[in-house]
Amino acid sequence: MSYHSTHVMQLPRKVIIGNDILANCGVFIKESNSKVKKIAIITGPNVKSKVASLIESSLSDINIHFKWIIALEASFQFADKITNLLKNDEISIIVGLGGGRCIDLGKLIASRLHVSFISIPTSASHDGISSPFVSLKGSERPYSIMAETPLEIICDLEIISNAPYRLLASGCGDLIAKTTAVRDWELARDYNNEYFGEYAAKLAYLGSRMIVDISTKMHESKLFGEVTRTIVEGLISSGVAAGIAGSSRPCSGSEHLFSHALEYITKNRCGLHGERVGVGTIIMSKLHGVNWKEIRDALQRIRAPTTAKEINVDKDQLIDAMVLAKKIRPERFTILNQIELNRTQYQDIFAELGILD
Repeated sequence: MSYHSTHVMQLPRKVIIGNDILANCGVFIKESNSKVKKIAIITGPNVKSKVASLIESSLSDINIHFKWIIALEASFQFADKITNLLKNDEISIIVGLGGGRCIDLGKLIASRLHVSFISIPTSASHDGISSPFVSLKGSERPYSIMAETPLEIICDLEIISNAPYRLLASGCGDLIAKTTAVRDWELARDYNNEYFGEYAAKLAYLGSRMIVDISTKMHESKLFGEVTRTIVEGLISSGVAAGIAGSSRPCSGSEHLFSHALEYITKNRCGLHGERVGVGTIIMSKLHGVNWKEIRDALQRIRAPTTAKEINVDKDQLIDAMVLAKKIRPERFTILNQIELNRTQYQDIFAELGILD
């Protein structure tokens, strides 16, 4: 195996985490780019209605002009439209404010305009907060592509803690998925002669173990703020692991291929991203021969989905997703390349795992 392959690491320059810090976002942005004059803020209508006054006041205080862009849809076509809208507007920074889709749109548009990107998440639903990868609708490839790593990440824990709990649980599902993503990467190293980054793999895997450990504390009110911070830091570290690896390998394996396949089959009517990959991690842990019960039990304690019904799919859709998963990205070697199971065998596995309950 060659250890001399070359890849590029993309890492955030600064991460700011704290309570009630959004009111200082203008100062933080100015510190990252002292020459900034005008920014574009990509967000959803609900998020804008809640935090616009805070942000506008902070930006106006230090003479940063701003333009609001409402993310009407999370698609490559919409990204094209906004890129064309902004390309002659002398924008020096794109800000993605909100959930994963607004952040993904911001990353892609910043990459196309060759300007810096700042990530301001208002929920902790997946590791796109800090990674250089985006996943949007409208592409022939139903998986993530590389775009722009955030220059800076601003995480207001007060706002994130007050987001719907389901989003936090989804983030836990995305973190616990690193259990099987790293094992798939190890298989690719051993059987497909792929580059494997030991440090990036261990950093990503640490996040999955952390979720198992804190799952017993999730519902202790006195610890909720501490747990939220830990999950946010875990999601950021996971995205950083992808940046170090130069690919999504440490964070995305067979469980993500399963999620993409399920999203395609159901036309995106199958729960949140982290919910799908959480269920996928239970399945792939079984196929890898690791402790799937530990994964399932942790997700149940968190109150994240562990059954088909909870992500609004049926037995046949689950099986179809397993069949389709390894075709989604044929070049990505995973446990799915090492097994050949028929529909009855998949059904038996799902029954054993309690996914059909």
